[in-house]
Amino acid sequence: MKTNENPKSEPSLRDGNPARDNTSSTKSLIHPGLLRGPRGPRGGGHPGMGAMMPAEKPLDFKGTLRRLLQVLLPHRASLLFALLASMFTTVFLIVTPKILGRAIDIIAVAVRSRIAGEWQAIDYEQLLMILLIVGSIYLVSSFFTWLSGYVMAGISQKVSFSMRQSIDHKLTRLPLRYFDSTPRGEIISRMTNDMDNISMTLQQGLSQIMSSITTLIGILIMMLTISPLLTLIGLLTIPLAAVSTAIIAKRSQKHFSEMWASTGRLNGHVEEMYTGQTIVRLNNRQKQSEEDFDRENKHLFRASFKAQFVSGIVMPAMHLIENLNYVILCVVGGLQIISGNLTLGDITAFITYSKQFTQPITQTASIINTMQSTIASAERVFELMDTPEEIPDKDPAKMIPEVHGEIRFENVRFRYEEDAPLIENLNLHVLPGQTVAIVGPTGAGKTTLVNLLMRFYDIQEGEISIDGIDIRDIRRDDLRENFGMVLQDTWLFSGTIRDNIAYGISSPSEADTEGILAASRAAYADHFIRTFPDGYDTVLTDQAENLSQGQKQLLTIARAFLSDPRILILDEATSSVDTRTELMIQKAMNRLTSGRTSFVIAHRLSTIRDADIILVMDRGKIVEQGTHEALLAAGGFYHELYHSQFRSGIGEAV
Repeated sequence: MKTNENPKSEPSLRDGNPARDNTSSTKSLIHPGLLRGPRGPRGGGHPGMGAMMPAEKPLDFKGTLRRLLQVLLPHRASLLFALLASMFTTVFLIVTPKILGRAIDIIAVAVRSRIAGEWQAIDYEQLLMILLIVGSIYLVSSFFTWLSGYVMAGISQKVSFSMRQSIDHKLTRLPLRYFDSTPRGEIISRMTNDMDNISMTLQQGLSQIMSSITTLIGILIMMLTISPLLTLIGLLTIPLAAVSTAIIAKRSQKHFSEMWASTGRLNGHVEEMYTGQTIVRLNNRQKQSEEDFDRENKHLFRASFKAQFVSGIVMPAMHLIENLNYVILCVVGGLQIISGNLTLGDITAFITYSKQFTQPITQTASIINTMQSTIASAERVFELMDTPEEIPDKDPAKMIPEVHGEIRFENVRFRYEEDAPLIENLNLHVLPGQTVAIVGPTGAGKTTLVNLLMRFYDIQEGEISIDGIDIRDIRRDDLRENFGMVLQDTWLFSGTIRDNIAYGISSPSEADTEGILAASRAAYADHFIRTFPDGYDTVLTDQAENLSQGQKQLLTIARAFLSDPRILILDEATSSVDTRTELMIQKAMNRLTSGRTSFVIAHRLSTIRDADIILVMDRGKIVEQGTHEALLAAGGFYHELYHSQFRSGIGEAV
């Protein structure tokens, strides 16, 4: 598509559509307090709004978990390998207390013999052999621990890479309406914070779950071989631990959901406020911005504190249960030693196992707690993935062999919201090569008209055709390839000036140096570009802050020259340059529009006097149309609009 600006920037203040008012952070900063309201298709733009709304609970915990596990299916072989490595690690660690118990028994026998006066020597050879076996087990266990972590890190990063890629592809297929109604910070938060949360859980949680299950089963078997009685006492802690974990996890779930939602709103507020610092300072809104930040920051603090505090209760509760179990085992185990049923080594090994037995329960409780946060993040990501996409292009689609630029609007009806009429029964016929100027008050539907033409939105009724072909029968990419657009709000990315100018064509390799130079000279941008030390290779900083607003506009105009579109849309394209430069650009624009069908949206009516057709719009309808002279002679709405600019000192002399 050969559009040179963000197509959703301008309509925010011109079409009277509240949903679109929030696409430009600079504009929304003028009265940020006025933008708060309930979230919905048209009211969700301001990131700070809804700060005190109750948190969303996961709608389907089991379904989201099942869907998250399905993401792992392509990596099931690697996952199985990692889980087996984790199992080997656990098995090796489980047998060591039993072996070390044997070493303690060797020492205990020697001690008892000395107490009895027999002075039996310690079997150092057997003791050394036991220590070498234990050392080897720990070494092999460490290797499998590293191997499991290495494989799981690869799986989690591959899954994260795939999911981020899917989100990025999804965003390219979403309708413009979604971006108009969703705060940018919310989208960024889902792609960063939520994805990082999912990635960490996949990397650490799955191996811990498998390790915990293996540990529980293995330790239970080892405990039964030592003493079924003590094992029964130890098992009594499981129901108590499970009930405590379930109660705590249920309470923490809603707080984690609220925490991540609040994080998204805070990110949106920061992005909006700090990218619009000029307007914030100009209107002395620093204090209000700080108050908005403090309010959302406090809300995030409260949500995070509750989530972390409630989830943090798991560990103290498990330690309490563990210590109570330890005391009981020590007392009963001591009695078993006195009665001769168990040795000191057996009791030592059993107590070690009991400590290890509660550890996987604690880990499982911690993982379950983490899963509450992860599922909340996953649900937010899947919610984005499930957002309805643009209406698919027709298959097979029609092609326009060579666009001439004849455009028809026939009985077109369009509304952003069904209960808010905007364009009703609009009819328009534009011949190839004509220049059509669109004028009217703010909110009249001027930019909506051209956005419908480019299918940024689809009409509800009627037909829009180019060269006799309904644009809904043409692939969007093929359709937009014939358009060039220059908006009042410039959009430049971080990169060289050369790359920014070449952005208007489908393949930058097509933009040879001479073509870029010619386009820059035609847009009167070549002179100021050469004043930079690196010329066309000058790297623009974030949002091109090293350029003036007028220079930014000239670069976007040069981009339009280079793209050489068949249909051109100019939306207040010279509003940010001085009068002298504007006159030069107007001459260049006349050359650019020559032989092309052009739509010019203008507020300064003196700039469109030479247009072939002037459309006067009001409340979504064309109330007048004709040439400049004919409309003035008619003495209607255009006549009043035109002369009111001079009475107020806005226009120039005729």
